[in-house]
Amino acid sequence: MNTSDTQTWIILGGVIVLILIGLGAWFSYKRKQSHRLQERFGTEYGRTMDQLKSRTKAESNLKEREKRAERFHIVPLVPSDATRFIQAWKTLQGGFVDNPKGVVVQADQLVREVMLKRGYPMGDFEHRAADISVDHPGVVHNYRAAQAIAMRDELGEANTEDLRKAVVHFRALFDELLEVGEATQEVTPARLAEAHG
Repeated sequence: MNTSDTQTWIILGGVIVLILIGLGAWFSYKRKQSHRLQERFGTEYGRTMDQLKSRTKAESNLKEREKRAERFHIVPLVPSDATRFIQAWKTLQGGFVDNPKGVVVQADQLVREVMLKRGYPMGDFEHRAADISVDHPGVVHNYRAAQAIAMRDELGEANTEDLRKAVVHFRALFDELLEVGEATQEVTPARLAEAHG
């Protein structure tokens, strides 16, 4: 074997090693990216994979949602708006016994109003759900479930228990959008009086 053959084999071996390192790095990156998306989107990750029938397409869809959401200017509610929304929810919830169908419609509308006030764009339902999934992946399934019940109700296929479940689902999203866990203390009448007194 002459020197040029040896050098060719060494170069070829080096190229193969570099290709293998590159492929390993690429697979590692893709695995980390998949894990990050699964962590961020939770059950929405699986739902999107089931819907699109492809990990690549699902992950591309979820990354597009993230990029779209980066352009939003989501703002917290001011205390007076939060108080108004909380009171509106209490009022609609109090009317459930007398008008369950109307309360489901009102709950959907109130969720939309909160989304709009916070800065979410108001497209069709699928766009709204996709937008919500970026920042609130833990409750987007509630939104989908509530919407599905509302659609069944329009067809006359939902009973009172279904409508109650829809209101509970809407409430989970409503609370998340209000950031009730943190914001409720800030927006109670006593807190408002303290802030202005």
